[in-house]
Amino acid sequence: MVQFWIQFILVLGAILIGIRRGSVALGMLGGLGVAVLTIGFHNPPASPPIDVMLIILAVVTASATLQVAGGLDWMVQRAERLLRAHPQRITILAPLCTFFLTMCVGTGHAVYSLLPVIADVALKTKIRPERPMGVASVASQMGITASPVAAAVTSFMAISAKNGDPVTLISILSITIPAGIVGVLVAALWSMNRGKDLDEDSAFQERLKDPAFRASLEQDVTTLGKTLPTTAPLSVGLFFGGILVVVIFALFPVLLPHYDGKMLPLTTVVQIIMMSAGALILFGCNVKSADIGHSSVFTAGMTAVIAIFGIAWMSDCFVSGNQDFLIRNIKEMVQYAPWTFALAMFAVSAFVKSQAAVLVIMMPFGYTLGLSTHQMLAVIPSCYAYFFFCFYPSDLASISMDRTGTTHIGSYLLNHSFMIPGLIGVSVSTVVAYSLSMLLF
Repeated sequence: MVQFWIQFILVLGAILIGIRRGSVALGMLGGLGVAVLTIGFHNPPASPPIDVMLIILAVVTASATLQVAGGLDWMVQRAERLLRAHPQRITILAPLCTFFLTMCVGTGHAVYSLLPVIADVALKTKIRPERPMGVASVASQMGITASPVAAAVTSFMAISAKNGDPVTLISILSITIPAGIVGVLVAALWSMNRGKDLDEDSAFQERLKDPAFRASLEQDVTTLGKTLPTTAPLSVGLFFGGILVVVIFALFPVLLPHYDGKMLPLTTVVQIIMMSAGALILFGCNVKSADIGHSSVFTAGMTAVIAIFGIAWMSDCFVSGNQDFLIRNIKEMVQYAPWTFALAMFAVSAFVKSQAAVLVIMMPFGYTLGLSTHQMLAVIPSCYAYFFFCFYPSDLASISMDRTGTTHIGSYLLNHSFMIPGLIGVSVSTVVAYSLSMLLF
């Protein structure tokens, strides 16, 4: 028992220090943790999550190529036209736009170009920008588990297959898409009346007395004037063509190739199709390959791969070395109330800034404790909680892009603009997912 808690503190310490140092430090400290656990405590060395990493590499490469080809900006412009056509409904439409944008491209980093537009539309309509901005940032991350090409979803498939209890892509999306939409809508409805209107906000009115501040609010922010490559729509078509092929194979697995009597795993198909989609965009849209490696989507994706490599390897090594202790002390409680696993995933996600990483860390725990894949699928929305401490880039970007200052981090750290929309969205989504999973499976 003492050895378990020493190892637990070491693992938790590695995660916290890695988060504090940022970027790829989380992955490297995970690797150091593996060394300590295997050499110092003689835990059996687990295998790195190779399949998960390869899927992320393939999807990120395709998404980064789409970004360089102008495809992401093209989709953002379509979303801006919708928002400006219905400005009074910005608090409802903005989070739906960010949710579906992430769902389509598989990464929440696609939202950055849209955030200043949301703030501008709200300001011009005299709606407190915090209302759509807070929930839109949260919704952009909630869309990850609803995307057929997101790292979290493909990781879930890969880990379930590795543990002999596979789940199909369609089964995952049949739970996560409706649960995510309902959660986003409930959070958006709550946000419609949050805070004071700008003309009644004394702090905002006081800032208006500054001529420089008032002048900054009069600037127009839009993506509609940006000239995009003529091939931008083609890049979107090719990218979504790849997603469509993945979905078709998921719906009709009989179409999958067979080798030596075994069917080609869908996780491998995702890698093949998304790399192919990236190559088609590269040649069809005349993208410079050197630009792909410098894109923001590629940088964020590679950082996630390194983080997952180290931290998932370390956590799997910890679980395998303490399997008997975990089964003896926790298994009965978790099997009696599987929903408690959602609380554990939420707690981990509050510190780990990747839903894929949370699943890679926590799913081995779940299998060790006797949970089935469908029981973990029932609580999958709870793997998003990194809004809790407000250190995620989309949250920080929302704060910086709201020129009125209404989207903020409070003086008590936790009383920020994303806390309540995040708690509402994730809680409602988890309840809906749990109910749907019990009904369908």
